[in-house]
Amino acid sequence: MIDSRVEFTFLSEEDTIEAGVLDMNECVEVIDEMFKVIGQGDYLMGGPRENEHGIMLWFPENKRFENMPIAGPDRRFMSLISYLGGKFNVCGEKWYGSNIANREKGLPRSILTVTLNDVETGQPLAYMSGNLISAMRTGAVPGVATRYLAQKDAKTVAVVGTGVINKACLLAIVYAKPDLERIKIFDINEERSRKFIEDMENDVEVEFQVSNSLEQCIREADVVTVATSGPNKPKIEDEWVKEGCLITLTGTADLTEQFYQDNSIVADNWKMHEAWYQDGLDHPKGLESIASWAPTGQLIKMVHEKKLNPNKILNLGDIAIGDKQGRTNNKEKIVFVTGGLSTEDTAWGYHVYQQAKKKGIGRPLKLWDQPHWY
Repeated sequence: MIDSRVEFTFLSEEDTIEAGVLDMNECVEVIDEMFKVIGQGDYLMGGPRENEHGIMLWFPENKRFENMPIAGPDRRFMSLISYLGGKFNVCGEKWYGSNIANREKGLPRSILTVTLNDVETGQPLAYMSGNLISAMRTGAVPGVATRYLAQKDAKTVAVVGTGVINKACLLAIVYAKPDLERIKIFDINEERSRKFIEDMENDVEVEFQVSNSLEQCIREADVVTVATSGPNKPKIEDEWVKEGCLITLTGTADLTEQFYQDNSIVADNWKMHEAWYQDGLDHPKGLESIASWAPTGQLIKMVHEKKLNPNKILNLGDIAIGDKQGRTNNKEKIVFVTGGLSTEDTAWGYHVYQQAKKKGIGRPLKLWDQPHWY
């Protein structure tokens, strides 16, 4: 008789930690490899354009039914699916619900899970806690960008925003640039800046400084990492940005149109942002429907208004495989924009799953011994 039993591995957050999910150095290497696979085109993301960020439930602004949620700050359900080829050769999905009001209940804003599936049969391989997978892969991306786009002799990093994501971003940037000498921190709440340093100084042996203003933080920085949330975007004036600076936008910042027009732009995968553009055009409210949450909303609007030629925007994957040149000289200012690729969750989730298998970590769960119908 054919063995039709289907089992998969369940990994709790504690299991993923034991399997190495918090190893940022390894995460940067895995995400670097993922960008090389993306650059070769050996991937699929959702939708007929093969590059959708994910599919999202759009909650209505006004109450329709007693139990139906209405739109609110960062309130959504979303599924991010992908196939990632190369050495990964796996399908994955990140599923999450998000509501900023969760914090009042002692919960993270977003609660995430990652599922991995066999490419041929579709059977599940793993069902995993996804919050740390997502945070680490998000932080690793600016590290990869720094590896390819920052000046070789970069010495100073500016950290704008002191949440969990920028902790991960900083770990990745320090790994990519081990010769850094100074890290400047700015948050609108200075106490959070000091707490950030307290949390990070055992892991990062570089001099920390608290900046009293955003301008003070940005000036003289060779790499700027922005990871902020909320309606008020940090406004960065053109003259604050020194020659040769790399700005990585994991969160959003208010840069002038002139700055984007005058300087180099690299995206994680611009095709995904073009898919957001199409989503905006399809929405009853037009491009305004994506302005509040799409991290490249300003760039998308500029392209739509023909203020920016999209051919100017390079992709990090093309640079990683050597098809395109990233930095061309030490005076070039570069903005790196990222929106979060579903392939990142698949890549890092798969690596953590593989490590868990090697270490015998996780709980096997069964779907069936023999399918009732087939």
